[in-house]
Amino acid sequence: MTSDGTWDTIAQLTAWLDRDSPVPPDQALQVRILKITEETGEAAQALIGATGANPRKGHSHTMADVSKELCDVILTAMVALRTLTPDAQTTFAKHLANVADRSLTPR
Repeated sequence: MTSDGTWDTIAQLTAWLDRDSPVPPDQALQVRILKITEETGEAAQALIGATGANPRKGHSHTMADVSKELCDVILTAMVALRTLTPDAQTTFAKHLANVADRSLTPR
């Protein structure tokens, strides 16, 4: 678990979104999960631009842009998880521990 205030900030961002959202509360989770896809698309677009993979657009982004977009994906997913469960920090910590155990523990 982090003690750096990350999940407190996520809780504050979630509350801010809840307060100012034009979306009915019963649709907030769906919209926030869809927002993850939108942010993922922006990360993909930045990577394509950073590598110049689209000859029509050339090098339109940098790897710093890719990093920023990946951070947006992570933040958006954290807000969606916090919307799903008020105990998002514990839910994530348990999941991370399970993934680490099955992936990093020698068999």
